[in-house]
Parts: sequence; C-alpha cells; structure tokens
Amino acid sequence: MLLALDIGKHNITLGVFDDERLVATWRLSTDHAKMPDEYSIMLTQLLHLRGMSVNDVDAVALCSVVPPLTPTFVELCRRFFGVEPLVVGAGTRTGIRILYDNPRDVGADRIVDAAAPAMRLYGGPVIVVDRGTATVIDAVTAGGDYLGGAITPGMTIAHDALFSNTSQLRRVELVSPETAIGRNTIHAIQAGIVLGYADLVRGMVGRFDRELGGGAKVVATGGMAHIIEKEAGVFDDVNPDLTLTGLRLIHEMALSS
Repeated sequence: MLLALDIGKHNITLGVFDDERLVATWRLSTDHAKMPDEYSIMLTQLLHLRGMSVNDVDAVALCSVVPPLTPTFVELCRRFFGVEPLVVGAGTRTGIRILYDNPRDVGADRIVDAAAPAMRLYGGPVIVVDRGTATVIDAVTAGGDYLGGAITPGMTIAHDALFSNTSQLRRVELVSPETAIGRNTIHAIQAGIVLGYADLVRGMVGRFDRELGGGAKVVATGGMAHIIEKEAGVFDDVNPDLTLTGLRLIHEMALSS
C-alpha cells in the first residue's frame, strides 16, 4: 500500500492507497515540535483504527511546504516503514512542464495539484482552485504545461485578521448568508467573506479561462472549497483528495521510469 502525505503549514493530510483505491484519509494539525517517534505513534494508531498496520505500507510519497518537517517525515519513513519516500520537489518527474519564471518557486503542493488533472483525471486546459490556508488558483494548458497562477489570503486568514484587528467584531461561522446585504453583523461578515470570496474565485476563473483560450475545466480542492461551491457556480468538480491522488500518480510515474 502507498501512504501519501501532504504536509501543509497548518494541516497534514494523509491517505492510504490500495493500488488506485483510496481506502483511508486523515487530517492532523501540523506541529513543528513533534519528533519522528511522536508522529509514528499517531500514524500507527490511525492505521490500527482502520484495520491496517505499519507493515501494510510498502511505499510513501510526500509533498511539503514546511521545510523543517520534511526531514522529520523522511526519517519516520525510513525507520518505521523501512522505505525511502518519494519527496516531490524541483526535478521530480511529474508529467507536466513547469513554465513558471523560476520553477523552484512553485510550492510542491501546487505542482502535485496541477499534475493530477493534467496527467489523467481531467485533461487540459484545467484551472485548479485550492481553498486552504491560502486561496491558490493554478492554470494548466491543453498540452499539460503548468503556466502559473494567483495567490490570495484564504477565507480563514481573512476571518482571523478581521477578528484580531477590529475591536467590535467577533468570529462567526463561515457559511453562506441568504442575502448579500447583511442586516446584522454576523450576516454582514458572512456576506463579505463567503460571498466576497465566491465572487473573487468566479472573477479570477473567468480571467484564467480567457487567457487559456476558453473551455477550461475548473476543479476545486482544499478544506474550504465546499463553502463557496454553490455561490461560485464555476466548479466542474470538487475533489478534496486531489493532492493525495496527484502524489499517487507521480509515484506511479517514478516506478515506471
């Protein structure tokens, strides 16, 4: 079985694949202070709860945007799974060309997200909207080339900044309000953040589509994607496991090379 790891600034997403089938997923809080032994205990317990063990994992693929944690997980893979993990980064064969001015500036998670639809799932051109800590929108051409994208603070960051920097506003549940004109403070914040971000995504997707020549598929991923799915009205698919699937596909390519 393949263990796929997406190490983000605030969350670590894990998935176990039995061939092409994703059989289990988990999300953990990112903790820079944890040692390999501590993470291994957590992983052992999570696998056990799904009827699996460390011995069932015979391969690992990971991407990380937290450089200090990358060696922690590499050591974990070597010591507890007895495998050398595939760490996606500059120079990893992904099946797509990176046309960014400096390819090394592209986050590994963005490369993996772009590789998955370009390689097998959706074809191109495709626009990937990743709604996580940041809202990241990426563009892949019909020929499978990664062009680049746009980055803006995510909804949670905007929400937290509003709460932290104003004296009379409080945290609210990020759900879609019934109207754009909020008749109370809670609905006003929800309208500004949820509907505002839905319009931001819709507008940027339109711009991307025109620059790609039209007809692009639009795929959303990330933990916040479902909140604006209906309001944005531009997603052809919402795939919360896109990054994990991308890691599986890249790992398959590495085995075949």
